[in-house]
Amino acid sequence: MTMKNYLYLIPVLLILFIVSACESDYRPMSIGQIDEVIVVMDSTEWDSDTALAIEETFGKAIETVPSYEPTYRLIFRDFSNNDQLDQLRESKNIIFASPIDAESNVGTFIRAVLSDEIEERVRSGESFAFPLEDRWVRDQWTLILASNDDQELSEKIRNSEESLVGHLMDREFERRIQEVYRRGEQVAISDSLWENHGWKVRMQHDYIETVDTTNVKVYRRALPDNDRWILAWWKDDVPNTDFIDDEWINATRDSLLQQYVQGTREGSYITTEYGRSVITKEMDLDSRLTGFETLGTWRMTNDFMGGPFVNFFYHDPETERLFMIEYGQFAPSVSKRRFVRQFRAMGRTFEADSTWNSPSETN
Repeated sequence: MTMKNYLYLIPVLLILFIVSACESDYRPMSIGQIDEVIVVMDSTEWDSDTALAIEETFGKAIETVPSYEPTYRLIFRDFSNNDQLDQLRESKNIIFASPIDAESNVGTFIRAVLSDEIEERVRSGESFAFPLEDRWVRDQWTLILASNDDQELSEKIRNSEESLVGHLMDREFERRIQEVYRRGEQVAISDSLWENHGWKVRMQHDYIETVDTTNVKVYRRALPDNDRWILAWWKDDVPNTDFIDDEWINATRDSLLQQYVQGTREGSYITTEYGRSVITKEMDLDSRLTGFETLGTWRMTNDFMGGPFVNFFYHDPETERLFMIEYGQFAPSVSKRRFVRQFRAMGRTFEADSTWNSPSETN
């Protein structure tokens, strides 16, 4: 089922004292890490099926990074007075979860936030998840989860994993964009790509171009402990995407990686690590473009190296052009989750010129 069936947006008129995130909003910023979620439940319910369902969704292991990392780092909290509640409400990401009629502090708080009308929607089973944006402080994501009992609530959470986690992930992508480009970006590179090749992505401030052909670009951010790169490829005269599937995407990626992203040892190059999960999904885009996102890990042939990658294919039906952008990282000593999310956000800045009519550039 879609997000419409699970996430009920509380009308603005039902939220007291809400302030929009604009220049007139002088409230403090939220506190906490972008990939950290505070889960507020009564302490007697931390071993409940609802708590387990939250761990299995928001705390689920990421399949496409080299070692174990959860989707989000969860911290369970309870409160016994208003001061503790006020501290919790400063959090960047916060979930309040409880049966709707529970007599706990959390249950009482949830009923105080929800209107009588929405409480009845919960009791009738129509809705159970209520996201709030910037409710108590700026840059805040809040989710209220409520149902009739523990079993019912846990089932609803599990059945709507994609929409619930996706809602927070979309907010994280917005935050990662700010994080990546706050120190500056190379607008000149993006402008050159647009003018000369009819497409662009936003380019972080310290990537350097290392490969430039008629239809391939490679940019590198080579640091001793965190090597990152971007591989871009494009092709004209592609009228549709009927041929695109997981096998074609990865075969095309591997062919380009072998040629353009090579190792220091003779005969070494990057290829997909098929012994681990490689996941491709079609993207839900609010534009004319069709998009495919692939997440997985890579390995270096003839060498002991590997890391995560994020790949995008975009198709523009108006110009009949196909584009590939791939982000990769080699950083064995650091957590990969943050950088993979940055790559996923950066790749979503892709744009294609709908008026492009230059002669075909083929490989």
